[in-house]
Amino acid sequence: MALVRCDFFSEALGLNTSMQVILPQPTAPQIGLAGATTESDPPVLYLLHGLTDDETIWLRRTSIERYAAPLGLAVVMPRAERSFYADEVHGNRYWTFLSEELPQVCRSLFRLSEQREDTFVAGLSMGGYGAVKWALRRPERFAAAASLSGALNVAHRRDHPTRPVAADVWHTVWGDRQVPGSDDDTVGLLRTAGQDTPPLYVACGTEDFLYEDNLTFVEAARGKGVPVTVDFSPGDHDWAYWDAKISDVLAWLPLRTRVGG
Repeated sequence: MALVRCDFFSEALGLNTSMQVILPQPTAPQIGLAGATTESDPPVLYLLHGLTDDETIWLRRTSIERYAAPLGLAVVMPRAERSFYADEVHGNRYWTFLSEELPQVCRSLFRLSEQREDTFVAGLSMGGYGAVKWALRRPERFAAAASLSGALNVAHRRDHPTRPVAADVWHTVWGDRQVPGSDDDTVGLLRTAGQDTPPLYVACGTEDFLYEDNLTFVEAARGKGVPVTVDFSPGDHDWAYWDAKISDVLAWLPLRTRVGG
C-alpha cells in the first residue's frame, strides 16, 4: 500500500484542508504485508472519523492499512472537524464538501473507479451517522455503506437525558433549525428510501451509549424493507471494538474486482 497525506484547497470550505489516502500497491516481496492491485481502476472506500478526531485517526488507532492491502481497495479519510458532515448553520459547508467536492477532488488527483459498484462509505460514531446519511441522500453513488457505533438517531439527541449532543456543537451545526424530519435526520430519511438504497451494515456494542439509537434505526430500516446487516455484540464506544469491526466491514463489502499481486 501507498499512504498519501494530501493537503489541498477546498472551494466549498474556502480554506485548505487535508485527507489521508491509502492507495493499492503490489507488495508481494514485503515481509508481513501482501499488497495487491485490481486489474482496473481500484474501488474506493470513504472512511469517516468521529466527533473528537480527524483524518489521521483511523491510521493511528486501527490496522486499516493492513486490512485493506490484500483487497486492492483505496481508502479516503477526509477531515470534517465537528460538523456532523452537515452544512453548518454557524460554520462551514461540510456536507457540500463531502458529498460533492471531495469525490471530484479525489478522482482528479488519484486513479480511482468512478463506478457505483466500486464505491463505498463507512464511519464510526459521528462518521457512522455521516456515512449512512450520505448513502441515504445519494443512494446512486454507493454499492454499500457501513456504520460502526453510529449516532443514527441524532435528531433526537438534542435533549437526551444522559448523553445529548453538546450544546455548542448543536448550535454550530444546526442552530435553531428543526432536525427531525429534515435531510439530516437519518431515521427520517428512511421514510423515503427507495429500491436503489444500498445495503447497509450497522454494528454497535451492546454496552455503547448509542446502542438504543442503533436499535431504533435498524427497526425503522427493516420496517421500510431497506437491506441491513446487523451486528450487535458485546462492546463499548472504543477503538478495540472499531478496530475489530472495520475488518468485518471490509470482509462484508461486495468488492467485484479481481486482485493480483
